[in-house]
Order: sequence, then C-alpha cells, then structure tokens
Amino acid sequence: MKLKEIVNQLELEIVVEGNLDAQVTGGYACDLLSNVMANANKGDLWLTIQGHQNIVAVSLLVEAAGIIVVEDFEIDEETIEKALEKEVTILRSTMSTYELAGQLYKLGVE
Repeated sequence: MKLKEIVNQLELEIVVEGNLDAQVTGGYACDLLSNVMANANKGDLWLTIQGHQNIVAVSLLVEAAGIIVVEDFEIDEETIEKALEKEVTILRSTMSTYELAGQLYKLGVE
C-alpha cells in the first residue's frame, strides 16, 4: 500500500511530505531509537512519540517508508528542517500508538 493511501484513509497530518508514493510493507511502533535501528525493516511505517531530529537519521538508516508522530506530540523545528533536507516523510496523528497500530492493521499493514 502506498503511503498516500494511508494518509488519506486515516486523515493523517502531513508535516513533511517526503515521498508519499513510498510503498509501506510493514509497521513498527517504538520510542527507543536503538531498538528501532535493530528491529525495524525497510519499508516500515514507524510510529513514535519522539519529535527530535534523531528520528530523521534513524528513519534513513532503516529505510523506513515514513514516520508518524502519535498523540499529536510536538515535532522540533530542527527535525522538520532536517526531514525537508533529507526528504523524509513525517506525519502526525492525534491517535495513540495502540489505536493507530490497530487502524494500520485493519488497512492491511502488518
């Protein structure tokens, strides 16, 4: 499923557009960056509460399809600037990680 389809169906806020045509092949929910680096897969959509610029670097490292910051958490301006520079998609949702993961699963993201 393409990222833009998920954005539309779940009414996610686009903070940094990046590549909305990216193919989402799975999902990963975690706030511990070292755990994301060790366990997330290429094409995963990453759910986190983190808003600092290190999420951009980790997303690039694991080749995530994009990042969703949940629970309407704040995203640092430096993070937005770095994501724009590196073309990393950052989305935001008011849903909790649990709720959003369930919605993604219903859409077929496993």
